[in-house]
Amino acid sequence: MEEKKSSLLHKISRVISDFFNPLVSLIIFFVYMSAREYTFKESLVYFLPLLLMIIAPVVIWLVWNVKTGRYTNMDVSNRVQRKTLYIFIAACVIIYLIFNYFKNGYIDLVMLFILILLFALQISNFFIKSSMHTAFNIFVAALFFTLDWKMGLVWLGIASLVGLTRIILKRHTVKEVFMGAGIAFVVSFIYLYCNIQFQH
Repeated sequence: MEEKKSSLLHKISRVISDFFNPLVSLIIFFVYMSAREYTFKESLVYFLPLLLMIIAPVVIWLVWNVKTGRYTNMDVSNRVQRKTLYIFIAACVIIYLIFNYFKNGYIDLVMLFILILLFALQISNFFIKSSMHTAFNIFVAALFFTLDWKMGLVWLGIASLVGLTRIILKRHTVKEVFMGAGIAFVVSFIYLYCNIQFQH
């Protein structure tokens, strides 16, 4: 009976962890923001470059590296393997930031802070394999806070749940989850401060 409970807990944890991976969580935020702030046409103009320059290349990169055996799994749980993932995502984000700046004449604050979060996680990765799932979901909670504080609180709850699933699935230790959360809280606080400053 205990084994069945454990197996069920692992299955539920895997579903939560897989669904609320960094990419999906960010897509949910962008869809929510687009529906709330933009018309359908404006949403497409904003979202298509993100899809073509960041989301699609990262998904292709992950699938290709898992298929060729360079990555053990889609989570890229191996600390050594993570280095190339961080570099690739950062390169995609930088390309998007440059494109957006020349096309629209401003720096996309959300993507800039995603880049800062990636660099912070990369630096942390030299010492401890911080939980990327936890870090990104906490940052997504901060993004939601800028639009609707209730959604921000809901997503903070989701981020906590995701952190717990990472421990249950033994993808991260408690220390690694707290490290990811700590980095994300610092980056999120600075992002929220900058967001308030730029609105005034």
